[in-house]
Amino acid sequence: MRILLAEDEPALAHWLVQALQQSGLQVDWVNDGRLVTPSLRQSRYDALVLDLGLPGRDGHDVLEDLRDAGHQLPVLILTARDSLMERVHTLRAGADDFLAKPFELAELEARLLALTRRARGAGHPRFACGPLVWDPVAQQLLLRHQPLKLTPREHALLRTLVQHSGEPMGKRDLLERLFSDEIDVQPEAIEVLVHRLRKRLEGSGVRISTLRGLGYVLEPSAGDGAA
Repeated sequence: MRILLAEDEPALAHWLVQALQQSGLQVDWVNDGRLVTPSLRQSRYDALVLDLGLPGRDGHDVLEDLRDAGHQLPVLILTARDSLMERVHTLRAGADDFLAKPFELAELEARLLALTRRARGAGHPRFACGPLVWDPVAQQLLLRHQPLKLTPREHALLRTLVQHSGEPMGKRDLLERLFSDEIDVQPEAIEVLVHRLRKRLEGSGVRISTLRGLGYVLEPSAGDGAA
């Protein structure tokens, strides 16, 4: 799951980025309200964590612009402005959830997972494709109820694909999600990982297919799982 964090407090932002990444989420951070819309145009996100008191462009204006443009990205407001009027106003303006500072990390993670499930029309706290399941609570990929033994990169790629099962993921998007902390990584790195995962998934009932011009998609397989 990839999150865009719009927060102008550096200490809080750095802590959140590190903590959420340790939980298996990928987090990109911007510290100015004017940077939110360009970031959403450049990359695909599963949710936006939005502070209201942003420099450059207030969080209220950012939220209003997103909804006026028809953007349905789940938005969680994270702010110190904890009043009933503020909550009501932002929720009516199109926010999906509201969490006041200070907060517990576990609650933020749970709320983000809930927002993602609702956005995908799912009520179960797991992501699944055929017999393959990603359990975000246990931080495990399960194939027919058995944990998969994968390298960290393989795990990250397959986790991303199952979180977007049935939805094509381009190489560029996958590179940004898996190698955000590295430079000069070539698209071939994704191809190698996909090749390895396809071998591991042979005969499993799930496969990684290539959609020309669109990218890779994880889908159930009635056959041997080869793409």
